[in-house]
Order: sequence, then C-alpha cells, then structure tokens
Amino acid sequence: MKANYFLTAISLASTVNAHGYLTIPKSRTRLGSEVGIDTCPECTIREPVNAWPDLEEATVGRSGPCGFNARVSVDYNVPAADWGNEPVVTYKPGDIVDVQWCVDHNGDHGGMFSYRICQNQEIVDKLLTPGYTPTEAEKQAAEDCFQDGLLSCGDVPGQNCDYSPDCSPGEPCWRNDWFTCNAFGADHRRGCQGVDNAPLGSCYTSIAGGFPVTKKIRIPDYVSNHTLLSLRWNSWQTAQVYLTCADIAILPDGGDSGSPPPSSGSPCTSMPVQFDHAVTTVPGETVKIVGSIPHLGNWNPSSAPALSSARYTSTNRLWTTTLDLPAGQAFEYKFVIVESNGAVRWESDPNRSYTVPATCQSGDVTVDGTWRR
Repeated sequence: MKANYFLTAISLASTVNAHGYLTIPKSRTRLGSEVGIDTCPECTIREPVNAWPDLEEATVGRSGPCGFNARVSVDYNVPAADWGNEPVVTYKPGDIVDVQWCVDHNGDHGGMFSYRICQNQEIVDKLLTPGYTPTEAEKQAAEDCFQDGLLSCGDVPGQNCDYSPDCSPGEPCWRNDWFTCNAFGADHRRGCQGVDNAPLGSCYTSIAGGFPVTKKIRIPDYVSNHTLLSLRWNSWQTAQVYLTCADIAILPDGGDSGSPPPSSGSPCTSMPVQFDHAVTTVPGETVKIVGSIPHLGNWNPSSAPALSSARYTSTNRLWTTTLDLPAGQAFEYKFVIVESNGAVRWESDPNRSYTVPATCQSGDVTVDGTWRR
C-alpha cells in the first residue's frame, strides 16, 4: 500500500508548490526575503533527485549546502550585501539551542531533516568569500563535509528521536539521528506541519502561509569565528531536497570578546527573546503570545505568533518560542490557548509586561511564565 501511495504522490509532484527554509537562526534565505531580494524564500530546491529512502544519496549540484533559488536567481552559497559577511548569532561549544524552519502549507512534502556543521574551515571559507562563486565540485565537497558534521537528534538529552512513520525497518531512512516529520498521510498533525502543531501563518511563506518546525541541537566542540549551520530537508512525497544555511560563530566565551556579533553592552537594534510558558493543553490546542506591539499581533490572536510544543512532555508541560524584538521595546502581553475549533481562551488579568534589553546580552534572554487561570 505504501509503495502505491508513494508513486501516486510522485506523479502529483509537478502540481505542488514549494516549500521550506531555515528561520532560526536567521538563514541567508530569510535575510534575502527580509530585504525584498527573495520573493519566495521557501522555493530554494534541489530537484529532481533521489531524496528517499536513502537520505544521503542526492548530490547538491549548484544548490550547495546553502541553496540556489532558481525562481529569483539567487545563489546563497555566495555572500552578498545583505548576508554572509558576518555571523547572525554566536554560540558556545556544547550549547543546546533552538533551531527552526518554516514549511509552506501547500508544499508540506513530509520526510526527514537534519542540521549540520562542517568542521573544516578551509572548505567552509569557499562559501564565505565575497565575490567568489564556488564551483559545483566545491559545493559538493562542502556538502559532504556538512554530512559528516551531522548534529544528531540524540545529542540533546530528553529530546524525542523517532523513526519516520513513512519509513520501514531495513530501509536507509530507518535512522533516528535525523529529525523526522509526522506521517505524510495522517488525518491529524500530518507531515512536517504537524511537528509543532502551530496554526497556519505562524511563520512566513509567500505561497500559502507557513508552519514552524522547531527542534534542538547541541553545538559541537568546535571553534570558529565564522562558519555555517546548514539545514537539509529530504522530501518524502517529491523528488526534492531543500538546503539553507545560516552564518554563525562558535566561540569559547560565546562571543563576550571579539566581534562580530557585538559584545555585551553594545547597542543593538533587536534582540532574540525566548518565552517559556508552562501550561497544560490537550491535542489540537495551540498556545500563542498576544500583545500590544505588531510583533505580538497588536492584541489580535489571529496575527500573533504561536509557541512550539516541541519540548512539551507529560511531566514538563512547556510551550516555547524565540522572537526577534526591537531593543529597548516595552510592551504588555498575555498568553492565549487556541482550541482546535478556533475558539480563543485568554489567561486571566492583569496583563504581563516586559522591556527588551536595550544593549546586547552575552547570554540567552529568557522570559518564564505560568498560565494564569
């Protein structure tokens, strides 16, 4: 039955739009979209390739580990004015951090995905040199290095590392070091959009609206002033692989000395703020943060960002999200629960309030909360 369904799905591939890209940390693709250069950030695709069931078989060609968007003729393996010249975030070796990508509603092809860091600086430098376009051989060498630098799901204690429900024991895809989407044909929480179970529009895509896909990775014991974190998503439904990357630094002190990014105390235009909220929910419900600023929907739940349930367990009922907010911004906010039928339940008064730090912080900025009945 599964083989017949797969062949039918493949025959429909040409009618399905595209698809997904790395959002946290900010990928080169996201930066291209934010400045208006990339009008379809989710459309960076390597096709046609043998994406399934062997997750490592497909070559990357001109896509490289950072992606080539043929729709807008942008090669993200090449630094440009708006990306690739400096890290967007600095980590420490051993850090456990949230990572997220966004899948389009009409292009959720299921499958499996991975995060990778190549630990050969000479190879990575080919993708960090302004004005230089790596050859396809150099892009493939970089991809091979990124594959060797797989950041296993199991590197994070307590993270649920399942096998793909669309793979069978004995197939090459039967591995749980990669992350998996839910069953492609599931009636509820299907495919990749079911990983966070967030509402449509919780992240940006240009075609049909996006769903976030949130996981955690452990930064390897490796040091680099400027390197790359690459996302690779292998589609189950279509003969496609999606590749995007973000510029990062890995420093022993997490960036307290050296630049970029700015050290603690330097002015910042925006800050990543993590909101951790403890609340008991039932399947089908979503938690959102709604507040007095546009980033939080201007008190409109339908426009507010959703939290992820990726860390939610029976003993740790935690919903979480990380938002880039204007430095120094003061605002009020509340959490709401959106039920499966769309009804919204607000937590009780009073409003919560928070002011984003006005200067760069050397460590994570986390705001904890518990549901108010």
